[in-house]
Amino acid sequence: MSFGQGGPSWGPGDAQTPDWAALADQSAARNRRKKWLLIGGGVLATAAVGAIVATAVVTTGGKDPAGSGKNAGKLPAPADLPDETAEPEPSFSSVAPPPPPDPKEFVSDAKKDRAPITVDAFFPGKKLTMGDRVYVKGATQQTRSCAATTKGALGSVLTGNDCEQVVRATYSKDGIAVTVGVAVFRTEALAKRTAQQASGSIAPLSGDGVPAFCQPGSVCRRTANSYGRYAYFAITGHTDGKSVTASDKNAYAAGDDLTNFTFRQIRHRGELQASAAATAGTG
Repeated sequence: MSFGQGGPSWGPGDAQTPDWAALADQSAARNRRKKWLLIGGGVLATAAVGAIVATAVVTTGGKDPAGSGKNAGKLPAPADLPDETAEPEPSFSSVAPPPPPDPKEFVSDAKKDRAPITVDAFFPGKKLTMGDRVYVKGATQQTRSCAATTKGALGSVLTGNDCEQVVRATYSKDGIAVTVGVAVFRTEALAKRTAQQASGSIAPLSGDGVPAFCQPGSVCRRTANSYGRYAYFAITGHTDGKSVTASDKNAYAAGDDLTNFTFRQIRHRGELQASAAATAGTG
């Protein structure tokens, strides 16, 4: 008797006894089919996963950022960076600032030279130190009688060039005395001409601890210079009446110190006024 396809098979000679050998063969065959199906499925799954991974690797590594396909298999190039950082640049006005005022302009013309003219403006303090040399200030004088402050022909030269006033001061050190006289004019041209025409000398000014010096019969050193609208003169001599000679280094040094100091004071006068004008914006 048979139960049809797939059913149990009965062996001959015993209608009710199954054919156990045939059943065992069928069971083994089914197990072998399942095993091969599992193995085949695993191989297919592994192949599929490998294909997916390979596709992912190729797709990731070979993607062309520009979409042209020329860079397949390469990493994307870094973005281009500027050579220099963008920083704000300073801006400058195209209009040049005016030049600072020239200090000499303020002592070259009476219209600009408005600072007070006094003894202390030119000869301040009681002492003058030049390097290691210290001079004591003696008598001083300020007068509009220009010719009265001179010796010889210098008086007529001052008068002829319209001298406005003269400021004098005497300094002494170790038996040497120097009188400096500053003559004031309206313009630089008048002062320069006076210094060029100078003859005679400024008169020595004694007093306040300085005895009379450069008396008749003695030789003294005389100088004449100008700066701006000021002409300045110096006379140097020994207080004991001795004459100044060409080798008298102390007398020459004293005269040079006082004339240099006077020049600096006149120039400083211009610097102060030029600075004030620049600050006020009226240079």
